[in-house]
Amino acid sequence: MSVRIERLVTSGTFSLDGGTWEVENNVWIVGDDERVVVIDPAHDAAQVAEAVGGRTVAAVLLTHGHDDHIRHARDFASRVGAPVHLHPADQMLWEAVYPDSRPDSDISDGQRFEIGGAELVALHTPGHSPGSVSFHAPALGTVFTGDTLFQGGPGATGRSFSDFPTIVNSIRERLLTLPPETAVNTGHGDSTSIGAEAPHLQEWINRGH
Repeated sequence: MSVRIERLVTSGTFSLDGGTWEVENNVWIVGDDERVVVIDPAHDAAQVAEAVGGRTVAAVLLTHGHDDHIRHARDFASRVGAPVHLHPADQMLWEAVYPDSRPDSDISDGQRFEIGGAELVALHTPGHSPGSVSFHAPALGTVFTGDTLFQGGPGATGRSFSDFPTIVNSIRERLLTLPPETAVNTGHGDSTSIGAEAPHLQEWINRGH
């Protein structure tokens, strides 16, 4: 299959609940030499556009609405002429960055995005935020989890609009049911696999109490 996954790391800030933190984000480019989708074009629209090169961007897919993931999405999308997709449950986070506007398209659970003969299937995985979505690419043996599942455990749930029992349930029901060899490409940090993370579910639950 000619479809490939490219990772770009960008740097910037994340702000919520009155605090601001320096962060590095993973930007994922999925496609072939002609056409791609871009997942979470964070921090630097020009840098992401340069990585895409002359390829057509079919869609900008946002795993959730935190500002480090979306603040430069409109700029990037306008540069490449692509629609921005976000789950509607994160509209309030979107409006914190883009008041009185909406993304170009809502993401729904089970929605499929075709790219180069491969499909990315949207899995609604709330908890880190109400509208958090993971994108499963079965043909590529990969799931893009945003900030829902990292190497070593769930994403943070200590801020507004997040909930620990919800994220654990999302991981248990939607992610750990995927094949154990599935690569987990995350919103921040190193990749992992479903098989590496699944044995630690009870540890995460115990830590969360």
